[in-house]
Amino acid sequence: MKSLLRPAASLFLLLSLVTGIVYPLVVTGVAQMAFPATANGSLIVKDGKPVGSTLIGQSFSDPKYFWGRPSATAPQPYNAAASSGSNLGPLNPALAAAVKGRIEALRAADPDNQQAVPIDLVTASASGLDPHISPAAAEYQADRVARARHLDGPAGRQLIARLIAQHTEGPDLGVFGEPRVHVLKLNLAVDAQAR
Repeated sequence: MKSLLRPAASLFLLLSLVTGIVYPLVVTGVAQMAFPATANGSLIVKDGKPVGSTLIGQSFSDPKYFWGRPSATAPQPYNAAASSGSNLGPLNPALAAAVKGRIEALRAADPDNQQAVPIDLVTASASGLDPHISPAAAEYQADRVARARHLDGPAGRQLIARLIAQHTEGPDLGVFGEPRVHVLKLNLAVDAQAR
């Protein structure tokens, strides 16, 4: 029995060292050298402080900010520890009620806006963490944001439209996905330009 325990213990210690210390250090080192921003959480930094991540949305409810997609995470929105969709199918009455309530909230926030509400402003993404909205969803909110920031005139509206255009990202590699707008980046740009 002793002859079996010594090699087993030695192998256990060697594999623990390799898989528990050496391998993670090598992978971390390679990631830090090759993809430093991604390896550190894809953080968005403002004035030297992290204010968010490019990968996880944030909840905005102030009318002077663009609002993102609804989040289905619990107990609070955009909870990365609870990433999940609502799992409500298109025929589920709870989904229809949630969408109706979200449309009513958008209409109440901007009663003069008679445009059709873009679908991504009233439905959650599969992860519940999506930081992007469609350009149409950003344009739908542009007048509300301009008014809330006292940019009602044509120059103010043009400023908001220009910021939306500047922060519209194209499909990945030019073909994968749809054009999209990162909500936090757009809101930071609006803060910087429209004080």
